[in-house]
Amino acid sequence: MCGVAADGAEAELGLPGLPPLRWPPPLRWGIFPETGSLSSGLTPSPSHLSGLKLMGAPVKLTVSQGQPVKLNCSVEGMEEPEIQWVKDGAVVQSVDQVYIPVSEQHWIGFLSLKSVERSDAGRYWCQVEDGGEMETSQPVWLTVEGVPFFTVEPKDLAVPPNAPFQLSCEAVGPPEPVTIVWWRGGTKVGGPAPSPSVLNVTGVTQSTVFSCEAHNLKGLASSRPATVRLQALPAAPFNITVTKLSSSNASVAWTPGADGRALLQSCTVQVTQAPGGWEVLAVVVPVPPFTCLLRDLAPATNYSLRVRCANALGPSPYADWVPFRTKGLAPASAPQNLHAIRTDSGLILEWEEVIPEGPLEGPLGPYKLSWVQDNGTQGELTVEGTRANLTGWDPQKDLTVRVCISNAVGCGPWSQPLVVSSHDHAGEQGPPHSRTSWVPVVLGVLTALVTAAALALILLRKRRKETRFGQAFDSVMARGEPAVHFRAARSFNRERPERIEATLDSLGISDELKDKLEDVLIPEQQFTLGRMLGKGFGSVREAQLKQEDGSFVKVAVKMLKADIIASSDIEEFLREAACMKEFDHPHVAKLVGVSLRSRAKGRLPIPMVILPFMKHGDLHAFLLASRIGENPFNLPLQTLVRFMVDIACGMEYLSSRNFIHRDLAARNCMLAEDMTVCVADFGLSRKVYSGDYYRQGCASKLPVKWLALESLADNLYTVHSDVWAFGVTMWEIMTRGQTPYAGIENAEIYNYLIGGNRLKQPPECIEDIYELMYQCWSADPKQRPSFTCLRMELESILGHLSVLSTSQDPLYINLERAEEPAEGGPLELPGGDQAGSGAGAGSGAGAVGGTPSDYRYILSPGGLAERPRQEEQQPESPVSEAQRLLLLRQGPLPHSSC
Repeated sequence: MCGVAADGAEAELGLPGLPPLRWPPPLRWGIFPETGSLSSGLTPSPSHLSGLKLMGAPVKLTVSQGQPVKLNCSVEGMEEPEIQWVKDGAVVQSVDQVYIPVSEQHWIGFLSLKSVERSDAGRYWCQVEDGGEMETSQPVWLTVEGVPFFTVEPKDLAVPPNAPFQLSCEAVGPPEPVTIVWWRGGTKVGGPAPSPSVLNVTGVTQSTVFSCEAHNLKGLASSRPATVRLQALPAAPFNITVTKLSSSNASVAWTPGADGRALLQSCTVQVTQAPGGWEVLAVVVPVPPFTCLLRDLAPATNYSLRVRCANALGPSPYADWVPFRTKGLAPASAPQNLHAIRTDSGLILEWEEVIPEGPLEGPLGPYKLSWVQDNGTQGELTVEGTRANLTGWDPQKDLTVRVCISNAVGCGPWSQPLVVSSHDHAGEQGPPHSRTSWVPVVLGVLTALVTAAALALILLRKRRKETRFGQAFDSVMARGEPAVHFRAARSFNRERPERIEATLDSLGISDELKDKLEDVLIPEQQFTLGRMLGKGFGSVREAQLKQEDGSFVKVAVKMLKADIIASSDIEEFLREAACMKEFDHPHVAKLVGVSLRSRAKGRLPIPMVILPFMKHGDLHAFLLASRIGENPFNLPLQTLVRFMVDIACGMEYLSSRNFIHRDLAARNCMLAEDMTVCVADFGLSRKVYSGDYYRQGCASKLPVKWLALESLADNLYTVHSDVWAFGVTMWEIMTRGQTPYAGIENAEIYNYLIGGNRLKQPPECIEDIYELMYQCWSADPKQRPSFTCLRMELESILGHLSVLSTSQDPLYINLERAEEPAEGGPLELPGGDQAGSGAGAGSGAGAVGGTPSDYRYILSPGGLAERPRQEEQQPESPVSEAQRLLLLRQGPLPHSSC
């Protein structure tokens, strides 16, 4: 069934044979107390999946902007379906979604839109996957009406004086039609016109402001003001620089002045021979960029240049003159008549002096001499005259020499190379000759290597005889006969895929993490997995763990989904286990061990974290069930304060060990069988080794409504930010599971808190407790109380509360005679509900819950009370042993309990 509730009205959801329910309930989350299918006279849509029905018929809904809307979808024929809401083909990621079980095979999903905007309009439907096939419900078309929305608004313009121009304005509904009214300054221009509208203006003589109004049946909307300014001539350029000077070229760059509100079209660079000479060059360049390359300048000459730029109205004034000088020329001639004279001490090289020609840059000299030999030896000399004595060369190798002359600009052309032969006497000038005598040697070596490799391969094939499946003959001989030794080339398993050995080394995690988990690794064969307790990013299942003495103990096994294949995900998952390994406190969840579930070869094992089994699930689900469960029960104030004391004790222990939890909330606190509370779920925890803070370095899912101001602003986490979250957890306990800041979006929380707002005092909360939680929300982190102080104050408050009398209606929990559920079956609750998700399914509770997800299943907590067997009830005994145990939990415990 698909249904809606809109325009702030409470929708009535009818159950067959029952009075209508009012929706929404006081909270965003809720459960339906009776079993049955919701009915609104809609026809089931056909389903091709066996036994699965998505109820509903197409709905068209029109709502006003800003009003709340609730959509619902009914699914029959599945246990714990994964209901997804889809808008226009994209999965909706909103956190305001809830699943509600009507029966084991009947679930209802709700999507809440608190204040609809135009972007919320579209086609909605829900979908469920079963057996690899996707079933979709009938759609709901949502239309959002409001005042007109501008799609085109008038833009700022700059125009020449008295020049005509146009302005455009367009707005849309719904509702339609939309009309446009133009304003010039404070004067209305013309009458209403249909949208879109274009305003033609003949011209302005001064800056003027224009705007438009859009009207429809819902009201009017005003556009942004558009300012029309007059254009003017541009200002002169500035910061003119001349760079990359050579003998004939120069690069010029400048910064343009104000453009006069009109696009600069070009700039002119004027060049003269300085100072006050004739114009030799005028270059017009398009802009940007504001640069120009001047070519064909005379070498070693003084110049001046200036620049101006122009827009559509005309050119700017010229900038001031900037002088510059081109560089001179490098030598243009090469030394002539290079020759060599061999002596006993070396080799003397001589050449003719070069005569200067043209406007050179500075005097000529020195000469540069370069030489190279066949063996790869080379060198360079700088010589002042026309004679050089060359040493350090090998007389047994041919020598090639050349020479050039340089000046301040660079080196001139090289002379013709001179080759000095190793067996000739004094140098004969000529071109260098090449040597190729090494080619035959290399070819011969390569041929020998190829031949040797081929022979080795042939011998190897002759020595090794193989069958199709492996090696048949050994290489040894026994008594003159070959010894047969068969070794299979591969192994086969026709029963199931080969499984890799599940070890910490096969996970790809860091060595540091492996060392921490080595001593808590439990073989997979020591425990047996049972029923599902909860699921989210991973899943949590009940299991039986075999002890050393052969007995079994019930535990919870938290594991990643099977499709998680990245080592980074596995490392992040196991880091929580390594964190819990160090804990030893009655009010902090303790690690039992870590195990690995083997999978087929080529796939990483599935890591599993083994935790204590918490019979009563997470505290948030327990509080909700006490208030809106099928069989609500009373939680005395003493019980609520006792919960706070237990949490404060656990957090006091963690803070003393330099651990920052970062995700303290009722959903992450677990209820043990004796109704004590343990702090759990350390997926976001960090140990601080130096200093007293941790700064979040990357984006991740964080509990926004439990975060302190400094955490929201700067990603800064300290023990003081944990104290803030403890204050919010106290508020959750006193309201028995209400959602903090109801009606305020996550994106609005920071502005709400920075404005001085805090959570309001719950109706049944005494002043002392609210004052304590309010201190936890101090804007200055150092003004917040410590966990030691909080624990002592709460114990003091608990000590002053009167002991619960037997005439009141205490929370009855049968702790002594709880019946074990049937194999794979859920525990039964007082009202006949089941504990299939009693461990806080979907809440991410550390001891028995999965990793946090975007959904929360609201169910009665598992195992709150088993219904006593009829034959075991003792009517003559008004107070059972379990009641007496609970009464003890109402009063203060000895100080040593923490």
